[in-house]
Amino acid sequence: MVSGPNLPSGRILGLDVGARRIGIAISDPLGVTAQGIATLHRRNRRYDLGELRRLLAEHEVREIVMGNPLRMSGESGMQAEKMAGFAEQLRQAFSLPVHLWDERLTTAEAHRLLDETGISDTRRRKVIDKMAAVLILQSFLDARKANASFTTGTR
Repeated sequence: MVSGPNLPSGRILGLDVGARRIGIAISDPLGVTAQGIATLHRRNRRYDLGELRRLLAEHEVREIVMGNPLRMSGESGMQAEKMAGFAEQLRQAFSLPVHLWDERLTTAEAHRLLDETGISDTRRRKVIDKMAAVLILQSFLDARKANASFTTGTR
């Protein structure tokens, strides 16, 4: 494991938050790889937070990363503002760090990867949000590792 003052051990939960579903991924305990674990079909705030709380406890999560839907220009729009508000709700509810991570093109990348597998449209609808969460989380993990390697001179 790459260690350092800013890299505590434990799992990180990755979220691709949409209006109807939340794709969920989890890191391995060393924070190297991301795996999809679920798609949460949203009902209401109480239900959504309850399900997330259950996953946080089950997987001993220490941080949350959620996709930040910036515009292609990199500027925030209405959706990014909604995600910032949801991130703050998560911070308040769970007392954990919540990172917003640029998710531009992750859904398009998830569709491309699923195209390569030949997965059917019916099955695709069931896994696309989870796949997007994996891509968001893996991007975050890779950037963190690269930054740690750069700052510690272990590249």
